[in-house]
Amino acid sequence: MTDTRSEIQIQRPPAGFRSPEQEQVEKGAGVAPADELDISDINPLNANLFAEDRYHRYFERLRDEDPIHFNEIKTAGRYWSVTKGDDIKAVEGDWQTFSSASGITLGIPTPETPAAGAQTTSFIAMDPPEQRAQRRTVTPAVQPKNLQNVEPLIRERTIDVLESLPEGETFDWVETVSIELTTRMLATLFDFPFEDRRKLARWSDIVFAIPEPGGVIESHEQRFDELVECVKYFSRLWEERREDPGHDLVSMLVHGEATKDMSALEHLGNLLLLIVGGNDTTRNTMSGSVYGLNTFPEQYDKLTANPDLIRNMVQEIIRWQTPLAYMRRTATRDVELGGKQIKKDDQLLMWYLSANRDATVFENPDSIDIERSNADQHLSFGYGVHRCMGLRLAEMQLRILWEEILARFERIDVQAEPTRTLSSFVHGYATLPVTVTRK
Repeated sequence: MTDTRSEIQIQRPPAGFRSPEQEQVEKGAGVAPADELDISDINPLNANLFAEDRYHRYFERLRDEDPIHFNEIKTAGRYWSVTKGDDIKAVEGDWQTFSSASGITLGIPTPETPAAGAQTTSFIAMDPPEQRAQRRTVTPAVQPKNLQNVEPLIRERTIDVLESLPEGETFDWVETVSIELTTRMLATLFDFPFEDRRKLARWSDIVFAIPEPGGVIESHEQRFDELVECVKYFSRLWEERREDPGHDLVSMLVHGEATKDMSALEHLGNLLLLIVGGNDTTRNTMSGSVYGLNTFPEQYDKLTANPDLIRNMVQEIIRWQTPLAYMRRTATRDVELGGKQIKKDDQLLMWYLSANRDATVFENPDSIDIERSNADQHLSFGYGVHRCMGLRLAEMQLRILWEEILARFERIDVQAEPTRTLSSFVHGYATLPVTVTRK
């Protein structure tokens, strides 16, 4: 496909292209237990560890024995796993040395091996000053004043979804509640046709999905084809908003000083960032809150007895869930970090998921404690210039959800273990079977 405004080509991925995560998955699910491996052989990238929820001990060993840990694989080259909070903050706080411009997930995308089947960029994959200029274009949509205006609508739609839930029968919380609420919110922020809102969830899902038989996508070519559909759809919206702008994110990008002259393909990068940021993170925290409080029922009881704990519970769930496991930076020069010699062009994976389970920071970190005094010290939203711009919106959505849950349900009971996302980047849930009991 060619963008009609700028003639920029969206390149189909080459035959046989394999991503780093795909390479690791193809090694099979039978990764040896962490305690059977030499520390040098631990590679936390393998998505099977996350799909099977058995990554914890691998990161525990890395934090204790080798907190800045080296790996090298054919499809990604040299990379370091940064697993403790202070080291992550050091990396995030020095964007001149540790750049986002080469991408945020592991890989070496080039014109010959595009990471997602299409060369797009976004302000999360930029450094200042360009990053700041583009980010400021859309920040007003999630500033406190605008959130106050949109809160009644979020509550109304949350109530609508919760009131429609069946009682006395098992249903999938992910599909019925988490995805539905996040796509309704995204449709509002984008002023996206409401009847097509599930397309937003689909496009979000395919961006980082690992191709596998029967999976979210089965090939990189399928991802490419569906991203072409996304470009076409938003191209129509961009042209409409160019002539008739509103207060939505698409209009902000089309008319913003830093973004108005961008091509459709360049806009796509920012739009996919906003879609993934608004969908995957909030969706998986909504699901994680139900699963987590069922895993620690005494905390559920405490919340039911004292709804004033909801705000702190929100922070604790975001810490415990950590919906995006890591972000990547690339070294712009040779540098020492934590006693390790990082070479220019080395990649660094900042494992937020590991830092949020650090026992030197959080007491009993694998447990949920909705009264935890430092729950808000989590790194789930990142740190520094790339700290998540939509964090207050995500917090508000989760807070409203639980305010309305406690108002109408005695309990939400998990009926079986969830199926988890096959990804070492998106830390989430594919299904979560539950039943509800109304008051």
